[in-house]
Amino acid sequence: MERPDPDVILAKVKAEESQRGKLKIFFGAVAGVGKTYSMLEAARLRKKEGVDVVVGYVETHKRAETEALLEGLEILPPKIISYKNVQLCEFDIDASLERKPKLILVDELAHTNAPGSRHPKRCQDVQELLDQGIDVYTTLNVQHCESANDVVAQVTGIVVRETVPDTFIEQADEIELVDLPTEELLKRLKEGKVYLGEQAQARGI
Repeated sequence: MERPDPDVILAKVKAEESQRGKLKIFFGAVAGVGKTYSMLEAARLRKKEGVDVVVGYVETHKRAETEALLEGLEILPPKIISYKNVQLCEFDIDASLERKPKLILVDELAHTNAPGSRHPKRCQDVQELLDQGIDVYTTLNVQHCESANDVVAQVTGIVVRETVPDTFIEQADEIELVDLPTEELLKRLKEGKVYLGEQAQARGI
């Protein structure tokens, strides 16, 4: 049996990598530091540079300053999925692949999709976009990293159910840390500008 040529294998790997989309993660230590805001600002700059940018899914949590950054950007309608008599809005992977922009924004990487979606997890949607050569901007908090799950549970007493495998995060081409001084974060918390999720709110956090 003839031994594979290493140069041929390497060339094939490089060709596949060149066709793959680029992944940028806006990474925060906690909710409310401005990951989505920073992602939208970066996307607007890319659009000014002439890049074909589309908003696939962005969760503003009704923050006026975040919603303002959506103005002028093309926004794909969400996919509506009925589940237990409730209408759920989800990222529309099919519409995104059909539109096929150069860059797409997909917020909240760790999100679990509604039953009936093509993929159980949003990070799997993002993986499919990358495989099709589409660049992706997304957001992630440290507590949603799989390897940090146990530590977060010990420190906060909250078990985070939605996590992203470290192997997925490691494939990111760029990770931008988004942070705020403690005083500013506490101010935003008091002003109701930080979405903590039902579980955290129930615990008074």
